[in-house]
Amino acid sequence: MLLASHTSQPLEAGLDEAGRGCLAGPVFAAAVVLPPDFAPPFLNDSKQMTARRRELLRVEICREAIAWAVAEASPEEIASINIAQASYLAMHRAVAALNVIPTHLAVDGNRFRPHPTLPHTCIIGGDGIYRNIAAASVLAKTFRDDRMRELAQLYPHYGWEQNAGYPTAVHRAGIRDHGPTEHHRMGFRLL
Repeated sequence: MLLASHTSQPLEAGLDEAGRGCLAGPVFAAAVVLPPDFAPPFLNDSKQMTARRRELLRVEICREAIAWAVAEASPEEIASINIAQASYLAMHRAVAALNVIPTHLAVDGNRFRPHPTLPHTCIIGGDGIYRNIAAASVLAKTFRDDRMRELAQLYPHYGWEQNAGYPTAVHRAGIRDHGPTEHHRMGFRLL
C-alpha cells in the first residue's frame, strides 16, 4: 500500500517524468498535490499498471487532486541540454503550472536540479511508494502516450501508437527504412 505523501506537509507535490529512454518525442513531467484521503486501491508506479487502469486513474487524479500540471521538454531541448536536464526542466515547468504553491517537492529518482524556492527530496522508486509521486507518474505517462498517438497519425511508419517512441524493433525498422523525423532525438543512437 502506498503512503499518503513523503512528508506531513499538506501541499507537497509529487513529481515524476515519462519518456526519458525514448528515441522520439518530448519528455513529459507531472506535478501532483493530493488531498490526504486520496487512496484509490490500484494507484502505483504507472509502469506497473495496465493502460486501461492508468486511464481510469488519470480521470480520478485530475478530478480529485488539489492541484496537478503536466509539462514537457522538446526533442530540441533534449538535444541542447541532455535528457536529464530536459527532464528537470519539464518538472520545473510542471511545478510552475500548478495553481497552488507547494511547500515541498517529492521527486522520483536520485537526482534533481533544485527548484529556486522550494525544498525537495529525491526518492529512488518513489513512484512505487508515495501516492503523490505515483499520481504524477500516471499523469506524465498517460499525457505523453496521448501525444505519441497523435504523432503516430502523422508519422505512421514508427509504431508510436504502440511503442510510444521507445526503441523497439518496429521503431528502429521505421527509422532505418524512412529515416528520422524532427521528433526524433538526434543525440540518441537511433539504430
